[in-house]
Amino acid sequence: MPCKAVIFDLDGTLLNTLEDIVNTLNSVLYQHNYPQHSVDACRFLVGHGMRELVKKALPEEAGTPEIIDSMLEDLLIHYAENWNVHSRPYEGIAAMLDELTAQGIKKAILSNKADNFTRLCAEQLLSDWHFDMVMGHTDTFTHKPDPSGALFIAGQLGIEPGDILYVGDSGIDMLTATRAGMFPLGVLWGFRPESELLQFGAKALVKEPGEIITMLMNCPGCPGNSASR
Repeated sequence: MPCKAVIFDLDGTLLNTLEDIVNTLNSVLYQHNYPQHSVDACRFLVGHGMRELVKKALPEEAGTPEIIDSMLEDLLIHYAENWNVHSRPYEGIAAMLDELTAQGIKKAILSNKADNFTRLCAEQLLSDWHFDMVMGHTDTFTHKPDPSGALFIAGQLGIEPGDILYVGDSGIDMLTATRAGMFPLGVLWGFRPESELLQFGAKALVKEPGEIITMLMNCPGCPGNSASR
């Protein structure tokens, strides 16, 4: 029996948003006379929420609450103006979402990105598909890998966590899925390497979005399943 729902991470899983995030971050760092970061370096800075992104991007000696607050305020302003310059769904995402829709599989998004930006991304870049829930970070739930957000979505969907496929590109996502009792499926086209996904509990890995459909239909939650590619 296939899983009954899929929860997706957003950045690095459904959407390639890295370039817009990096450009915005570096613009703010430059304005404040702090060192900038390469795209590859930023792959390991994102994923924990926007405040943590600022904290990680600053030199250690500059990471005071006052400086972080000021930088975060500027980052949010700049990102609101530049979030969709380059951001797009990854190749193959559209066909995969079409197939999930055709099969009547419930779909949700759970991101550590601020809730308003998460919803904006879904509304403007994923508007061709209905998601039963779209949830970014708010003060209601702790950031992933705390499982409370994922479990809340499961409750709202009326589906047991063990019947949900959780799809993401980072160790944070794999930990979230494991702690929520969902099946952790890692994608290899995102921001983080294969080694991280396996280290933090991925039970399977996929190289392209179409493979998500195969995983969904092959009952990946069956005990004893091991990581595969």
